[in-house]
Amino acid sequence: MLLSACSGGNGNNASNGNTNASGSTGGEAASGEQVTLKVEVFDRGNSPAGSTITNNYLTKYVQDNFGTPNNIKVEFVPVPRSEEVQKLNVLMASGSDVPDIVFTYDSGTFYRYAQQGGLTDLSELLDQYGSNLKTFLGDDTLAYGQYEGQQFALPAKRAHLGKYSSFIRQDWLDKLGLPVPQTTDELYTTLKAFKEKDPGQTGGKVIPLGMSLAPAQFEPLLWSFIQPVTEEQRYTLTQQLGSNDYPILLPGFKDGLQFMNKLYNEGLMSTDFSLDEDKKKLNEDAAKGLVGFFSEDDMNPFYPDGLYATLQKNIPDAKLSAVDVYTDSEGKHPKPEYAPVGLYLMIPKSSKNAEAAVKYLDWMASGDNLLAIQNGVEGENYTLENGIPMAKADATDEIKNRIYNWGDMAIISNGKQLGETEKNVESYVVNMPEQFQDETRKALSVSRSDTIKPVLFDRPIEAQAKYGTALRDKLNEIVVKTTMVKPDQFESAYESMIKDYMAAGGQAILDERIKAYEEMKK
Repeated sequence: MLLSACSGGNGNNASNGNTNASGSTGGEAASGEQVTLKVEVFDRGNSPAGSTITNNYLTKYVQDNFGTPNNIKVEFVPVPRSEEVQKLNVLMASGSDVPDIVFTYDSGTFYRYAQQGGLTDLSELLDQYGSNLKTFLGDDTLAYGQYEGQQFALPAKRAHLGKYSSFIRQDWLDKLGLPVPQTTDELYTTLKAFKEKDPGQTGGKVIPLGMSLAPAQFEPLLWSFIQPVTEEQRYTLTQQLGSNDYPILLPGFKDGLQFMNKLYNEGLMSTDFSLDEDKKKLNEDAAKGLVGFFSEDDMNPFYPDGLYATLQKNIPDAKLSAVDVYTDSEGKHPKPEYAPVGLYLMIPKSSKNAEAAVKYLDWMASGDNLLAIQNGVEGENYTLENGIPMAKADATDEIKNRIYNWGDMAIISNGKQLGETEKNVESYVVNMPEQFQDETRKALSVSRSDTIKPVLFDRPIEAQAKYGTALRDKLNEIVVKTTMVKPDQFESAYESMIKDYMAAGGQAILDERIKAYEEMKK
């Protein structure tokens, strides 16, 4: 589908006039005519009584503090969150009805719009009117919004890049007089002790290592077996399936699978992991006190009424500790991190208000505006303790509801931004149950150590979009079959599964990545 949005003006109504502190615009605003800036907003159907997604405390805050001082009427255009891409496609195709600021979480959708010429190149506008925004986002984040050297999107900045941590039953270690394992080999010894001595007195139901088919469980293990690689190998041999990079063709991937095979055949791993794609069974087993060690999304176990809380209700003396155990050949604890982006913010080529749009986003990155959008009013919604906004527990519902939609209004950020990574992370910690805060802090620290950054090309890899979904299923098949076969059948199963994977699209991705890397290095 060729976007009719491409057929409008260039959207670059930039004047050379100075911008005042509020971010006033040139063009129509300078001539005294009010500009209407249309901004997409996700509608989740969760507006409290007295508010709508287009008329609430934060929409009024934007109008009063950015819109009115600049003679701009800010109009929010609701898009159902569950229909994000479909609705955006309709808006972009309409040309005239599309908002001035649109966004998507889907990188493929962004690349498609850029390829079709439907987006405004923001490079000059960002230089002229987005100095605060450029500083806030930083080069690493902005790079994700570039296509063939042009800035076609402004990616929201992710507050926390950590992804995975691992957890162990500290009370089991204490009961057996064992130290916290520091390496993969030490973990293996610990898992054997858990199986043989059953410190949780499970009656033979002990699961030394909890596993599922969710990436949080097997990715930390597999990445720790990857050998040191060159830049070329990292770019070309990595396979991106969906939003995750996988080391399927990198040296050491086979060794990681073989270790999983060893654990499974020795009875040290969840026997039914192949049926647990949503990790529901793993969480049930861990909450029942059957699991000795597992990996998980960084702080997931510590949420209110979550895994750890349920575990302690079932077993009051249970103690879960965050650990960093899986070790590579260099003694590091590698694990993937998130890309530093959230939403891809875009300005359609048909927009007549691109300058005002950039200034709006720059205003959001200026002063305390983002702090106010994300946290409300100091003294009423929150208090500051060591630079961390602490929500007031005694705030009325009316006051709390002021910022019910802060995540969908603060579109330049994914998560709360407090100016420093450590403060961003601490803001997650202090919002966890007090008794779990120390371990949450440890888990978040683990998730950010020895991390592997995603591979970023300067163009989309078409084969990944074409084959990615099917190949993600193939990856699951590889993990399941190579793990569950008898050790003497591992080699043949691995060779057969990899051959099938490459024929189903893996080779096409490899070939395109090799070509893209060669062109990128010219």
